[in-house]
Order: sequence, then C-alpha cells, then structure tokens
Amino acid sequence: MRPFCLILIITFFCCNYASAQSPRRIENFNGNWEFMLGDDSLAKQPAFNDSQWRRLDLPHDWSIEGSFDEKNPTTQGEGGLPAGIGWYRKTFKVLSTSKNKNIFIDFDGVYRNSEVWINGHYLGKRPNGYISFSYDLTPYLNFGNKDNDIAVKVDNSDQPNSRWYSGSGIYRNVWLTTINKTCFTKWGTFVTTPQITNDQAIIHINTTIKPADKGLSLKITIYNEKDEMVASDLSSIKDTGDTTAIAAYDLTIKNPQLWSTDHPYLYKISLQIIQDSKVLDNITVNAGIRSFEFDAQKGFSLNGVHTKIKGVCMHHDLGALGAAVNTRAIERQLQILKDMGCNAIRTSHNPPAPEFLDLCDKMGFLVMDEAFDMWAKKKTKHDYHENWAQWHKRDLEDQILRDRNHPSVFIWSIGNEIREQFDSTGISIARELVKIVKNIDNTRPVTSALSESDPHKNFIYQSGALDLVGLNYHQEVYADFSKNYPGQKFIATETMSALETRGFYDTPTDTTRHWPQSSKIPFKQGNPEFAITAYDNVAAYWGSTHEETWKIIKKYDFLSGLFIWTGFDYIGEPTPYPWPARSSYFGIVDLAGFPKDVYYMYQSEWTNKPVLHLLPHWNWNAGQLVDVWAYYSQADEVELFLNGRSLGVKTKQGDDLHVNWKVKFEPGTLKIVSRKNGKIILTEEEHTAGLPAKIELLADRKSISADGKDLSFITVKVLDGNGNIVPDADNLVDFRITGPVQIAGTDNGSQISIESFKTNHRKAFHGMCLLIAQAKRSEGTAIVYAQAKGLQPASLTLNVK
Repeated sequence: MRPFCLILIITFFCCNYASAQSPRRIENFNGNWEFMLGDDSLAKQPAFNDSQWRRLDLPHDWSIEGSFDEKNPTTQGEGGLPAGIGWYRKTFKVLSTSKNKNIFIDFDGVYRNSEVWINGHYLGKRPNGYISFSYDLTPYLNFGNKDNDIAVKVDNSDQPNSRWYSGSGIYRNVWLTTINKTCFTKWGTFVTTPQITNDQAIIHINTTIKPADKGLSLKITIYNEKDEMVASDLSSIKDTGDTTAIAAYDLTIKNPQLWSTDHPYLYKISLQIIQDSKVLDNITVNAGIRSFEFDAQKGFSLNGVHTKIKGVCMHHDLGALGAAVNTRAIERQLQILKDMGCNAIRTSHNPPAPEFLDLCDKMGFLVMDEAFDMWAKKKTKHDYHENWAQWHKRDLEDQILRDRNHPSVFIWSIGNEIREQFDSTGISIARELVKIVKNIDNTRPVTSALSESDPHKNFIYQSGALDLVGLNYHQEVYADFSKNYPGQKFIATETMSALETRGFYDTPTDTTRHWPQSSKIPFKQGNPEFAITAYDNVAAYWGSTHEETWKIIKKYDFLSGLFIWTGFDYIGEPTPYPWPARSSYFGIVDLAGFPKDVYYMYQSEWTNKPVLHLLPHWNWNAGQLVDVWAYYSQADEVELFLNGRSLGVKTKQGDDLHVNWKVKFEPGTLKIVSRKNGKIILTEEEHTAGLPAKIELLADRKSISADGKDLSFITVKVLDGNGNIVPDADNLVDFRITGPVQIAGTDNGSQISIESFKTNHRKAFHGMCLLIAQAKRSEGTAIVYAQAKGLQPASLTLNVK
C-alpha cells in the first residue's frame, strides 16, 4: 500500500496577512460584544436596548464563571457548573467601499444550538457545539455610517448533553471576512503530495474559485522558512462556462525539508487570483510535507522511519479558563506534553479549535481528529443524537474540509465507543461516514475508537469500512491482535484510565487496585480526602495502570502506538468519587498543569534526555514504612541514601519501568543518585519540610504581549524556612496585581475544590497553586503580589509590551 502523503494548507485568520491593500480582509471580530445570561426573544431585533448588558470580548465561556453545584442540571459528569441560555449582541459599521464585496461572519465554534440574526434577518441555526461555520451577511448589511446589529442566541439549556465539561457560549474566535465577488471558496483548496523523494516533492494543488469569470489566472508561489522562493507557477484558469472553476496544478520543490514531530518544518504558499494584472483574491497559507504509513506487521512509520505513536487524549477545556480558546494556554499544555516526549494527540471526542491544529503543525504533534462521541443512539439525554439525522453529514463534511490540510492530522476518527457497535445499524452508518470522509480526503486512514474488542461482536468493525482498527482498552488482547484481526492495522485509540491525585500517597503499592471495581458494584473504597494515590497502582476497572499497557505497546512492532486517557485532568467525569469531586483523576498532568509523578515515567521512556525522579515526599510519621519509587533513564543504576547512609543500589530488571525500596521513615534527607559506567548522571533529593514559612512565585514567562489575551502562568509554592516545599500545606493565598495585567483564573489541581476559578485567592494543594495572569491592552510593568496569613509574602514583576 502506498504511504499516505499530504501537504498542509492553513489560512491564517490574522489581520497581519490582510493589509489595507489586500483584496481579502479578515478582521478579528471578538471585541466589544454585549452579553446577557438569560433569554429574551426580542434581543434579535435591531432596535433592542442592550445598554444594561455586560460588555466583553470573545472567546467567552459563561459556565466557567458560575458556581459549582451538584444540583445544576449539567450533573457531576459535566463538572456541576451552570449552563442555560445566553445572548450576544454587537453593533458595527461597514465601509462604503465594501458595497461591491461579499462579507461573511465566521464562527470557529459556539456551544451550542446557536442561532444568528443580522439586522433582524435570521441567518440560521447550528446545533453542533464544536464545528466551525459561516454566514453570508452581504444581502442584509448597511454601509457607511449606518449601524449593523448582529445577535447570537446560544441555547445550552437542555441538560445533560455531554459526558464531560463542554462550556457555554461563543467560546472560540469569530472573524469578519471581506472578499471580492471573484474569490477562493471557503475550505475549497486541497493540497497533496503524490510523490516525495529526497530530491523533490511534487505538490498537487486543487482549488475552487467562484464565480468562474473569463480571463482569470492563478499565481502560486511557495516559500521556505527563510522566505526564499522555492517554486512558482502562473497559469490561466480554463473557462468552462460553469459558475465555479476548479483548478489543479503540480509544482515541484527540490530537496524538500520534511515535516516531522522532531522537525516540524513549514513552507508558506501564496495563491492569487489575477485578472487583467489585478489581484482579485489571495490566500497566504503554511505547508508541511510528510508521508506516513501503517503496516499490519511493522506498525507506523513517518517519512520512512519506524515511529511509535506516543499519544494522549485531550478534552478541550483549559482548566481554570474553561472552554474559552486561548492560544497561549493551548501552547502551554502542548509544551508540557512535548517535554514529556508525547508526539500525538487525540481530540476526544470532537473537532478541535483551529488554533489547536495550527499549534500542532508548528510544534510537531500528530493528531487523530475525531468527529463524534455518539451517532443516532444517545449517551446522555440531550446529546448530539437529537441532531444526528439532520446534521451529521454536513458536520462531518465541514470538519474534513476545514482540517484536511494540516500535516499534524494523520487519522480521521468517525466516532468514540459508539453504541451502534452492538447492532447491525453500525454497518450501514460506518460505511456512510467513511464514504463521506473519503469523498473529500482519501489521503488519510479512517478509524473508529471501538470499545468492543471481539471482532465477531462488533458491527462497526464488520462493516469493513475502517482502514485502522482502533481499540479502546482491552490491553489483554493486544498481543494476539494479528491472530484476532488477520491482516489488519492497529492503533490503541484509548488506554489506561489510571487514576492519581498529585502529591497524595498511600500504601501498599504491591498490588493494583481497581476503583471502581465494576459498574454494578457501588464504590465504597477510597480515601476520606477523596484523593487517589500518585503511585501508579490504581486504575478504573475497564483500564490499567500506566506501566501495564505501555509495556505491551512497547514490546510489539505491529502495535503502532497508543493514546492515553488522558494527558491532562479535565473538568467533569470525576471517576470514581461522588460530589464534591468535579474533575477527572485520569490525567498525567493535573488541571493546573502540574505534572503528577507518572509524568516522569513517560519522560524516561519517551525521550532521550537523562531522567531521575524520586517519590514520594519525605514528611511521614516516625518509623512509618514508606514505599520509595524512582524513575530513571540514560543510566545503568540508581542508589538511594537516607541521611547519608546507602540503602542499596537498584537496577531495572526485565521490563521494569521503575525501581523501589521500602524505607522506615526518619526525618532528614532522602537522596538518589543515577550512574552510567560508574559516572554520576543525576542527583535528586527530598527533604523533610518544616512548617510553612514563605511563598515563592515562579512565572513561566515574565514578558507577555499587550494584546489583551497573552498569559503568564505563575506557579505558587509554599515553602518552609529552608526553601523546601511543604507537601501538606493548604494555606489560603491571596493575590493582587498592579499595572496592565488582570487575574484570569486560579487553580491548585485539587479535584474536589468547588471554589470558583475566577477568585483572587486559592488554597495551596499539597504545597502548590496556580495564578493565571492575563495582559491588558496597554504596555507597562505589572507587579504580582501573593500573601497568606503567617507566611512571608512574595512578589514578581511582569513586563507587558
């Protein structure tokens, strides 16, 4: 089978690419909206008085601003935050010079059931909360000094409609696009690479232009990362007499730089429609060239190099920021995962924000782009099954058209644990969905995340439509996959469901616990703190520990890789505890972005950097027997010391992924040393901490942009007098900021904290919490202050420019 080959096309919805002279103008339309939480049917009228409404900028998630309450109809599964109905309105003017142009409003995503009016004219409804969509405003606009009024109703009141936190509102970006009558159609450009060698790459560009005027030419220019032209073409567009012209061209790039997860090289492509020497429309896009292949025996290869897919599943919420898209917040999440060695993301269980895919292209992540969590059969009372019959074809088509040119996207998933697996309707629907995908993009494999691992019982598998068999959990059958699924290609679409609370430890660690043990047995185990040990020995009954499944995936080449449930904790689905638990325990990283201990197991396995991580902390009761674990890499052995006394040298045996000791606690210093060929590689220490004495602030970035969006994530630590973090500190920390910065949110990673994320204070959780500082739109110096009763306060300076 020929490897899948693709080159990326992304239109940068950014004003920098649309100067005043450009025939295509794309404006950020996020600013100065009026918002009301509640319903008023008159709000769609242009003359409606919204002077008492709240003014805000988009993206906006009103649910994250609310109070946690187990009685909210969203239920604990969605985090217990409020939903309801909200209205957005905006008044704007359109230049008289735009009278002869087409003007569109583009929504990247609205959750959910959005309806839009312009100057009282109804434009339409979009139930799906994750899909991007547009409306043509042109016939209804006023030009010059006369106002235009746009109104958007968002109805998220039918609950529950999700199994995780969704957010509510216009939570992704909005754009206003002004173009000439003759233009490139939306998502109508598709670029593939039918041939890639070391010497050259053939770039095939297929684009759609509307209307098909006479005398049109298409100019294509490709630039490398140094802005040097590497290929160009100017050709006439054949006049076929149709209203739409489809143009196809091949260009050649000599000695191409390939896109990979380690070297995400991006070219830039300029496309221009020209008539009588005048540019009628232009698109400036980025492009990445790569090939990949799945093989039933050899697994996965990228650009001809065997590569294990080391992926995680991610929901779309950004912790304390909720669902409201913020590029810097997404980038931070991805960078934390990149540093762990992660090279792939599954967008569970819906299309992501465009900015997410842009960042994956830029940073080097493979993406499994998933469409649906359910088909016609429901999982929650008011979920997408209510819209399936009318909308699934349009929504899937729009997802594939929008995302098909990203080099990061390498798998399409048509569903997650779909209930039609268990009856014959799964055959016909799977075939229909795969056909929809293949009609638009046949360069990538299609899978569905299957929870039924027996091929004789799974009707979606029996459809024969899937290119990849994607299995969720059931790690016990992976070794026999080739026997059970002869000739088929494998991907573990969802694995583990291991459970941890950062900084919490209990013993013993000699056995694996399953919490809950079964869906039929009420959960009565657990800890009074509603916490789960951070040792990797607890998992949900359907899953496994991290080490158990990774050992299997690592062992066999034909197992192309896996996606772990999950990279980060997320709001909602707080298995296994009841209220007040309101966010998940599944993450390798907690909700605040602080790594749990198992993060370093993956870092030791998934990267080539030397790793040494010691756990747990060293504050216990005298004489208590403590399980001490260590993850390490790039070393032959590790040696543990307690107050200078050696407790022995350990090496990983067989397929071990950590070493451990049982140590009687005594106060002092626990030290571990890793060595290779007798030479010390790394040293790590844990000290018995005293009483909380002071606060430490650590900003991930001390200089941020004055754009009203940029963020600095500030880690807050509670330390003793000697500078050791106090592992049980829960001091209430108050924050204050002076200067052009505001508090965007606070968090601490606790799964049971029901304080609002929007407060200016936060309790430390196991000695740490997080402050998210957001730039305003003016430059200057901001000072962040943190104080707590009885502790020495701290401050730091942020530069906003």
